[in-house]
Amino acid sequence: MELLQSTDFWIGLMKIIWINIILSGDNAVVIALAARSLPPHQQKKAILFGSGAAVVLRIVLTVVAVQLLALSYLQIVGGLLLLWIGVQLLSEEDEGEEGEVEQKGLMAAVRTILIADIVMSLDNVIAVAAAAKGSTTLLIIGLAISIPLVIFGSTLMIKLMERYPVIVTLGAALIGWVGGETIASDVALKSTLEANPSLHYIAAAVGAAVVIGLGKFLQKRGKHAEESV
Repeated sequence: MELLQSTDFWIGLMKIIWINIILSGDNAVVIALAARSLPPHQQKKAILFGSGAAVVLRIVLTVVAVQLLALSYLQIVGGLLLLWIGVQLLSEEDEGEEGEVEQKGLMAAVRTILIADIVMSLDNVIAVAAAAKGSTTLLIIGLAISIPLVIFGSTLMIKLMERYPVIVTLGAALIGWVGGETIASDVALKSTLEANPSLHYIAAAVGAAVVIGLGKFLQKRGKHAEESV
């Protein structure tokens, strides 16, 4: 009870919520892209399960984030994973038999959401951990409150993607951009990046271009294969 009456507690909580509002945009895009091909009732489950599990994992990740970010090549691997996820999400077809999309599709969507969220959150959780100042209670409450924000953002993004298909391409490009940034931020490349700061943006732009180019290529090849059958 004393904790709830503490001014520092409420200030810390507001900081965590605000950080999550700012940083939840890219996560909402990933969730929306992963869930968009599912039937409406499966979309809701994917968003709920993916968001909830991602926040739990983020709490665990916050405890070890500083140590993880100190490991060389970890962010390079993570960035490459994000590029792969972006390509897969852009190249996958919306069509398919309903039986194929049910449970298998739901589990695949949740798995994609979790992998992407873990990679994209490596840098973000450090800001959250700093705001929590070692308070596990504050950390859990703050991140739990962020769940509705991610769910709302993901639901809104799915509706926008259905209405404006170009957002799917822009969303995949965002994932590629973050993937390129993640690779460039690796400890092993720190000295190179300090000597050439522009490489950060070049890597991000290349990541976005790779995802769009390769994703569109695989998308066209898939359509061509279907037409040939």
